Amino acid sequence: MTDEHPVARSLRLLWHGLPATRKGPRPSLTLEQIVLAGIAIADADGLDALSMRALARELGVGTMSLYRYVQDKAELMNLVLDHVTVRTVEDGETTEGWRTMLATISHDARRMYLAHPWLLQINWSTPVLGPGSVGDLERTLSCLTELPFSDRERIMLVSLVDAYVTGSVRQEVLFDQASAHADITNDEFWELQLPFLEAAMKSGRFPTMAGMADDSFEGTWKETFELGLDLLLDGVEREVTRREAREGSPPPHG
Repeated sequence: MTDEHPVARSLRLLWHGLPATRKGPRPSLTLEQIVLAGIAIADADGLDALSMRALARELGVGTMSLYRYVQDKAELMNLVLDHVTVRTVEDGETTEGWRTMLATISHDARRMYLAHPWLLQINWSTPVLGPGSVGDLERTLSCLTELPFSDRERIMLVSLVDAYVTGSVRQEVLFDQASAHADITNDEFWELQLPFLEAAMKSGRFPTMAGMADDSFEGTWKETFELGLDLLLDGVEREVTRREAREGSPPPHG
């Protein structure tokens, strides 16, 4: 343990790795092994199950020896969060237009949250920015340079898209969690409500809902996500076109 601020230590570990040891036994673990084990625990049993004791058990080492690498769970989480944000950039991806890139990035983020739903429990408002997080932000901002927006507006656009993605995925994850912990199946749940809903629709009190098509509520979560994303990006594209027209520039190829 040192007097170094936990955030400073996390940043040093993220950007420079473990310090070289001058005395004592050589490290038997790598930061990547520790981070991957932490992610595996959270994926399997949830964020509350992730502790230094559980992590040491997963790695087959003593809890005290683990403190040689990571001082506490907060520091571990800084490493974990930076790791999960790393994206694989596909060949030719960086040459795609801004709209295609934003859609790709949004779908990547959705898959990340669905693979690690415990991420939605974490407050990302003040992230510790390591190479993974900065690289992910660079990837996103690089596709927005052609837009007639200020740098501040580009950051705001990134926040807007992220807010849409997390809000959409949170609904999906909460639905899945509710279904998993219910004492009846989803079909049984709606079968119980059906007689009451049918009577309500016949009452004339809810004419809009009564007149809807039978398959109105059968859209998938992915379809809902894609529709919302298209509408969001349509709005961005309209604003881009408006600004380009005002400035007399040719419209961008999105």
